[in-house]
Amino acid sequence: MNAEEVELLSDSKYRNYVAAVDKALKNFEYSSEWADLISALGKLNKVLQSNAKYQVVPKKLTIGKRLAQCLHPALPSGVHRKALETYEIIFKIIGPKRLAKDLFLYSSGLFPLLSNAAMSVKPVLLGLYETYYLPLGKTLKPGLQGLLTGVLPGLEEGSEYYDRTNMLLEKVAAAVEQSAFYSALWGSILTSPAVRLPGVTFVLLHLNRKLSMEDQLYVMGSDIELMVEAVSTSVQDSSVLVQRSTLDLILFCFPFHMSQATRPDMIRILSAALHVVLRRDMSLNRRLYAWLLGKRHTHAHTMVFLSR
Repeated sequence: MNAEEVELLSDSKYRNYVAAVDKALKNFEYSSEWADLISALGKLNKVLQSNAKYQVVPKKLTIGKRLAQCLHPALPSGVHRKALETYEIIFKIIGPKRLAKDLFLYSSGLFPLLSNAAMSVKPVLLGLYETYYLPLGKTLKPGLQGLLTGVLPGLEEGSEYYDRTNMLLEKVAAAVEQSAFYSALWGSILTSPAVRLPGVTFVLLHLNRKLSMEDQLYVMGSDIELMVEAVSTSVQDSSVLVQRSTLDLILFCFPFHMSQATRPDMIRILSAALHVVLRRDMSLNRRLYAWLLGKRHTHAHTMVFLSR
């Protein structure tokens, strides 16, 4: 309990608010089926809306926990939509500064939802991100990797929400600065196999092919070692599609004459990339050889590198 909450407890109406929230939360303990959860969420929503003048939401830790439980993938979309209503009510009440402060508290339930959400839930969730997360700007940085890991599954080719997801990611990148965005993106690609394909695809789509890699170094993020590790892990992924996209990325981002990558970095990527020959897949081999052989003016650089 922070100083602001302690001060508010001197207000009898706020104490009644705390008691009402506590009572509403008790309903979750007695829920035995999904319809009970919708009812419990409805009662909590009424209490929150009736006391919207208080920007400090009491029992926020327990509320965050219950909302995350209501977004479990095994529950029906009706429960998910009702829980998202509660999130929106809370975000409206607390405002952006308090949301930034309690970002992890509320995001732990939201971030994993998109990959398992029903079609009727996805636009509501994306709307929450657009309306309440984007305005946080640079204060999003502590939770940025989690946000990207949660949003990237919406970047599925042919998906109804592909364009909207892509636009959201572009706006997030602009809000937090490109280098911070790409650092978080490489972190997501490294640690979350499920988002490797959409993650690498996003990078490929947003590279300017008319410019050299040296002219768009923000794509590497703030730590090239993280990018190298992410690319090296991704090119050894069990999915041929992920490997293929990663080789396309390597072909453009890591020419052998590149000055930003150190020799150990290039050796790490080369060692990982050579594993694709074990697949005996022509589409992979063709990309690998295109990288190794390079264009005429880069071929000499490759030969010098390999002969050391």
